[in-house]
Amino acid sequence: MKQPNVLLINGSPNSDGCTYTALAEMARTLNAEGVDTEIINIGQKDIRGCIACGRCSELGHCVFNDMVNEVAPKFEAADGLVVGSPVYYASANGTLTNFLDRLFFSTPFPKRFKVGATVCSARRGGTTATFDQLNKYFTISEMPVASGRYWNMVHGNNREEVMQDTEGMQNMRILARNMAFLLRAIAAERLKSGLPQQEEIVYTNFIRQ
Repeated sequence: MKQPNVLLINGSPNSDGCTYTALAEMARTLNAEGVDTEIINIGQKDIRGCIACGRCSELGHCVFNDMVNEVAPKFEAADGLVVGSPVYYASANGTLTNFLDRLFFSTPFPKRFKVGATVCSARRGGTTATFDQLNKYFTISEMPVASGRYWNMVHGNNREEVMQDTEGMQNMRILARNMAFLLRAIAAERLKSGLPQQEEIVYTNFIRQ
């Protein structure tokens, strides 16, 4: 059985700040559990939103050649994906959602049974709304979602304050260990029995003539 690997996306424009501090704690714990990790910072990249051109269905990748296409093969090879975001107006930041919209939509490879996890960082509020928002990328893609002892959030106005959030940082370690367990369990069951049966996609529109 190959060593599992997890890709961690830092959506914050501060590449060494609060969100990164939480992701780095997860990465250290995942490494201790025998999981390879890579943290990718996208928060300061110029990443435009999807324009619904449909070219990705022809090309097999997004028509805009930026970080989305650069990260796509790493996502395909990964067994898990952690998405970290600061809270902007009780939501994930725009650069990250632009990135995820295009990454999930433009890539033709299956995401099912890659393990997903969301990490949110805020000075005070808006974390649960951001947490819910980001988890939807996983749950529409048949990706099991790893959880911790509490919602996956840290609080603080800088990395030093985040490190003082002992409950939040502890939960990053718990989340990482739970994620590592899920990765191993899925890999073992895949070898033993394969993945669950896949049905052909059925699309239903809600407007009737």
